[in-house]
Amino acid sequence: MGKLRQREEERLAPGHTGRPRPLRNLLLLLWTLLNCGLGVNAQGPGEWTPWGSWSRCSSSCGRGLSVRRRQCVRFPREELCWGDTHEYRLCQLPECPPGAVPFRDLQCALYNGHPVLGTQKTYQWVPFYGAPNQCDLNCLAEGHDFYHSFGRVLDGTPCRPGTQGLCVAGRCLSAGCDGLLGSDAREDRCGRCGGANDSCLFVQRVFRDAGAFAGYWNVTLIPEGARHIRAAHRSRNHLALMGGDGHYVFNGNWAVSPPGTYEAAGTRVVYTRVTGSEETLRAAGPTSEDLLLQVLLQEPNPGVEFEFWLPRERYGPFQAEAQGQGWSLRQPQPQEVDPQSPESPAAPTVIPPRTLGPTPDPCPPCPDTRGRAHRLLHYCGSDFVFRARVLGRVRQAQETRYEVRVQLIYKNRSPLRALEYVWAPSRCPCPPLALHRDYLLAARRLISPDGTQDWLLLPHAGYARPWSPAEDSRVRLAARHCPL
Repeated sequence: MGKLRQREEERLAPGHTGRPRPLRNLLLLLWTLLNCGLGVNAQGPGEWTPWGSWSRCSSSCGRGLSVRRRQCVRFPREELCWGDTHEYRLCQLPECPPGAVPFRDLQCALYNGHPVLGTQKTYQWVPFYGAPNQCDLNCLAEGHDFYHSFGRVLDGTPCRPGTQGLCVAGRCLSAGCDGLLGSDAREDRCGRCGGANDSCLFVQRVFRDAGAFAGYWNVTLIPEGARHIRAAHRSRNHLALMGGDGHYVFNGNWAVSPPGTYEAAGTRVVYTRVTGSEETLRAAGPTSEDLLLQVLLQEPNPGVEFEFWLPRERYGPFQAEAQGQGWSLRQPQPQEVDPQSPESPAAPTVIPPRTLGPTPDPCPPCPDTRGRAHRLLHYCGSDFVFRARVLGRVRQAQETRYEVRVQLIYKNRSPLRALEYVWAPSRCPCPPLALHRDYLLAARRLISPDGTQDWLLLPHAGYARPWSPAEDSRVRLAARHCPL
């Protein structure tokens, strides 16, 4: 039976002397018959009133919280409403002035000079952070070796100095990207709260130009708006970063800068160098202007890996500007790129896409991997099962890399991007994947010991089937035997 709105229920409450309209009388009569005369309980929960307005910030400076409330309106025998009566939001005010007394210190100081512990002795109290529950008001008696808990701290008290969590109803909660405490909402790689990485594109390439002379070589333009920027290489060469004004951020003018954190284009760039051979550059972004990544060559270039996420609307201009400058940016597969000959440093050799077929290097036949047992083994033992289209392939000395577009996910232990690389541990992978075809793949996650590589690995003789409705039914059946 339908439920009355809140204001209608209030008008029909006991003690009301006005005369309800005939429709309300009829609704009340039907409800009474169903719940009293027929002995049937009301179904479902009650209804929430609209949220009230947000309260003032709990703090006068720095971080605090605001709260809003709602009420559950329900008839007798009706279930309670599903959800919370209170919602808490982070509020950020101007930083507290130097010397301001922290909120927890103020709460402990309220008990200064007052007898506690059943005696007439008084103490001076300061916060104590070694107790198990950080949202209790645990205060240490100055000059003594004991502390006392005075109950919970007030809502909005920081859990610990220097942390982001705030205490709410005795629990330490952090805010999601929506500003709500206790929320699990997180920004996607594009910077959208609760997004699905669909408003930006992932650029991931390797700069392999050998370089005909020692000096600075352009690697890539990092456009305005780029996020989650990373570049790395293993050699005696050095990464260099130039700002939009033409001045170097680090490693410019033939001088090697110390590792550390540098401010550039509105973000912090973390530059690290391991003694001997490895350099990395990382920045969260978004960048507020274009940056130019270069490499200072002192020896042949073994390859500079770089990646970043870019808003979709900026990808086209980025490609056009990079190509207009003559930089040898590697295009996403299906193009296959061979290392460049030293005689032509500015013009990479590009081999047109080709399909799998007879090759000058014969590959042995693959083992038979058909059957239900093989499907269950790989489905249950994999980290990812998904349908994907093969966009490109690069064969290297010890492995084959496929670029795929993920179309449907059956199982994933961590998020998958729309475009992914899948690695097979051989130049003659089994089973082979043909370009521009859809497959159902079972892959494992492989992280290198030093944490620099995070791969989707297609094991040798693994599970890779051309997708079909029948294959879809088989894999869904396999999911029943080995749930997540």
